[in-house]
Amino acid sequence: MKFKKVIARFDADNIELAEEVICHIFFSFNLKGVICEVPIPEPDEGFGTRTLKKPEHNSIIGYLPDTDDSDIMISKIRERLAGLSDMAIQVNVLSERVDEKDWAHAWKEYFNVTRITDKIVVKPEWKDYNPAPGEIIIHIDPGMAFGTGTHPTTSMCLALLEEHVQPGKTLLDVGCGSGILMIGAAKLGAGAMTGIDVDPVAVDITRQNLKKNGIKLDQITLGVATLDKTPEIQYDLICANIIAQVIVSIMPDISARLAPDGTAILSGIIEEKIPDIYAALDAQNLGCVRKINQEEWVALVVCRKK
Repeated sequence: MKFKKVIARFDADNIELAEEVICHIFFSFNLKGVICEVPIPEPDEGFGTRTLKKPEHNSIIGYLPDTDDSDIMISKIRERLAGLSDMAIQVNVLSERVDEKDWAHAWKEYFNVTRITDKIVVKPEWKDYNPAPGEIIIHIDPGMAFGTGTHPTTSMCLALLEEHVQPGKTLLDVGCGSGILMIGAAKLGAGAMTGIDVDPVAVDITRQNLKKNGIKLDQITLGVATLDKTPEIQYDLICANIIAQVIVSIMPDISARLAPDGTAILSGIIEEKIPDIYAALDAQNLGCVRKINQEEWVALVVCRKK
């Protein structure tokens, strides 16, 4: 299968802000295998090598299937990115046609061992790491699915799962991606879990990564589906690490599947979308009990109002 490689080269005074905004646009168009080629600090001692190359250009790179409408999609992406000039972000969009095998491993050189919390460490399977006693190691190969743990939206979800998972609690992961949240929850002691995604590749990658982490699948249900097409089973925990617009649209379905004393962890949200999220929560008699931020991203802990 052929893919289109979309390259957004940019100049901006605030590199971190530009990176987050451009990534958000890429994710909103469902681009996969997103790579950020920007200067980053060297990893802490023991976490990967200290040989990270400084990129020639500030670039965000993503991939989409080369279909009849891929050029139309790229035009829409280009139009959205052009609008960032109001934020003093100048973007030049390039594209090229590539084979699947040429991009499926391209991002690996950028993916290092990553500490999420004092307890949770995410390790790509091709990197070496000697865990300390008591650490939870998530072995991950994201493949074509988003969710390496290095993005703020994912790392915040993992940190919040560490706080809220209790032995035997059931979990629903909406948009399971690489399966990283399900793996983390399982290793923290969760019971029966369900993961859904609209992308069959993501569901397959999730299944593979669960097996790589030694997690038995007898209490796990995976499916290619939207939330409204899944049974209205109530869960102790619901995770939705997707963009704000989608979270708003599925809030009634989240509410219908949240146990009376359950907790939802919502991420993939940028600060400016918080009023929309709060309005959608209020309409379902749900409320935010905790809000955390990392860079421009927000994650919320949500419960039913008493």
